[in-house]
Amino acid sequence: MSDRNVSLSSALKYKGQGPYLTFILHRIGGSMIAIFVTLHILGTFFEMIGWQIGDLITDIYISPPFQIVFMFGMLFHIINGMRITILDLFPTKLIPYHRQAIVIEWIIFILVYGFAVVTTITTTIARMS
Repeated sequence: MSDRNVSLSSALKYKGQGPYLTFILHRIGGSMIAIFVTLHILGTFFEMIGWQIGDLITDIYISPPFQIVFMFGMLFHIINGMRITILDLFPTKLIPYHRQAIVIEWIIFILVYGFAVVTTITTTIARMS
């Protein structure tokens, strides 16, 4: 049995490359989704009872910078989750190709995220004029 106690300094030095990066970004994306849902529920609740803070919370999560950052986490979480699901469905055939699957995932993510960012920016500019 191996010792799994790893110090924080050792963990931060780990250079797991693609698989480790997708692991960390998947967790960050899930956290961002939880933050958005919480903000949305709180904003709606406070607006219903007439508190001004509800408007402030709503202004935060409808702002373009928040949307762009949120879309990064949400889209990555979704696309990475689909990769994980596909690999789990056919583990004996696809697990040997997990690094190639990560490359395909990043290509798809960059294309979808790029489209989402451009759409958000052009919509924001159109609303300003």
